[in-house]
Amino acid sequence: MTTLLLIVHIVVCFALVLIVLLQGGKGADIGATFGAGSSQTVFGATGGQSFMGKLTTGAAIIFMLTSLFLAYYYAKPGADSIMPESIGQAAPQTEAPATEQPAVPAAEDAATSTKTK
Repeated sequence: MTTLLLIVHIVVCFALVLIVLLQGGKGADIGATFGAGSSQTVFGATGGQSFMGKLTTGAAIIFMLTSLFLAYYYAKPGADSIMPESIGQAAPQTEAPATEQPAVPAAEDAATSTKTK
């Protein structure tokens, strides 16, 4: 069952990408938005939803439903967290011993020794 659902999910995913890429842009209809053309139609200036719009809506609904069902089927029963239980404990950190004097870089050492001469 989950294999079939996974195959349908992948096919719908690719179909949704193709459907969206095949749709025409809405840039040509921008003039109708601001009142140009016939804006007295029942569904507004752009008219009703096209076939590609309905196909996109249907594919998106199927994609969301298969996503929810796959998440439900692949969830581990009784799990409170998505993190695995097998992560080891961190090793205790030891503090470095404090030094009497701070370390001076070699470049500063050479510069101070030439100034004193």
